[in-house]
Amino acid sequence: MPGRHSLFWKLVVLVAGFCLSMIWAARHISQYIDHQASYLSNEARSVLADYGAQARQAMNQGPDALQRWLQDMRQREPGWMAVVDSHLHPRGNQTLSNEELRLLTFVRHYEWPMSRRGEGLPLVSIPFGDAGEKLIMRLPERFRPWRHHALLTALTVYLPPIVLSVLFCWLLYALLIAPLERLRRQANAVRANDLDTLVPSSIAKRRDELGELGRSLEYLTQRLRDAVTQQQQLLRDLSHELRTPLSRLRVACESDLRDIELRDRVEREIGSMQQLVNNTLELAWLDSEQPRFACQPVDIEALWEVLCEDACFESGWPRERIRSALPEGCQVLGNLNALAQAMENILRNAIRHSPAQGTICLSARREGAWWLLSIEDQGPGVAENELQLIFRPFARLSAARPGGDGFGLGLAIAQGMVHMQGGRIWAENGSTGLRVVIRLRDV
Repeated sequence: MPGRHSLFWKLVVLVAGFCLSMIWAARHISQYIDHQASYLSNEARSVLADYGAQARQAMNQGPDALQRWLQDMRQREPGWMAVVDSHLHPRGNQTLSNEELRLLTFVRHYEWPMSRRGEGLPLVSIPFGDAGEKLIMRLPERFRPWRHHALLTALTVYLPPIVLSVLFCWLLYALLIAPLERLRRQANAVRANDLDTLVPSSIAKRRDELGELGRSLEYLTQRLRDAVTQQQQLLRDLSHELRTPLSRLRVACESDLRDIELRDRVEREIGSMQQLVNNTLELAWLDSEQPRFACQPVDIEALWEVLCEDACFESGWPRERIRSALPEGCQVLGNLNALAQAMENILRNAIRHSPAQGTICLSARREGAWWLLSIEDQGPGVAENELQLIFRPFARLSAARPGGDGFGLGLAIAQGMVHMQGGRIWAENGSTGLRVVIRLRDV
């Protein structure tokens, strides 16, 4: 069943309105024309009224004068006519047959509408006397009503549907074709690599299928633009980061280092470049593929112990400087490998930027159906306006947080890993230093 805001209902209203409007217009205009065409014209009524005045004048002069006037009128207006009183009795010297008396019952006032159902020309009455006298005559052919009825009827049958069809097509164009044309221009702009052009707000705000299509196309355009921008930025940053170890290798090769020192330097720089390339490829994979990791219950306490052991072995930190304050039964719904990599990158970042004899603490608290995992160091923290910047690739705020021997990719990869598990990650300044918070769903 189409949704409440579907185009189906708009088309139903449009088509039904078109059909009903056509029926109403044809019926109403036809009735109006039938009504108007049934009346005599103003010229005909004026002439007939003048005939009534002449009949009155002749009747006042006597029966002979009335008879002469009737004879003269029959020559001027061929057709039957008579002058009668209010009881339909002939005046003057007139005599009427039974058939003519019968016709008097079908007489209509000359100002009334004329019916088309009778055969031949109708009989009309023209009152003129104070006592109800009237002139009854066959309507002259030149005064016949309905003369242009065929033309008017044709106009009522064909013209309203044509006008309504034009209006219907215009509304249909405004409803469907015009938005599709704008979407086509948007698609052509994307094809031409013009990623700054967005769908007009008039389409994006619609709640029907075209609005959904417009929002999808707008999201696709923004997503493509962000991906292209990020890839370009990654290439620029990667090329910049690779120049430093390559320059050091060149200097080492041109210097008089001993073989063992040269070998150590080469291995260290190659390892640094390999780590940079691997992290960059992993970040690009997260951004382009956007995989959804299979989630399962993860025991945070056990995972933290493994991460702390590896981090202490690599950094030489004493184990007692990395602490945890986790409540009992702290389990989240996540992917073990992805969560381990995200927390490991955060932990390494905290170790890298912690002062001498500093400590790192993992804590957790429940918030509804979520667990908030907080890893806090004792460094100088980050300026409030730069808390979002630390999750960007190659972002290193060495002025605020010393220890810039990394590439600025750890937190960016951690953010991607957390998002792929349906979680969220952010940074805030805690009571002792920088606090990175991971929100994941409870088991």
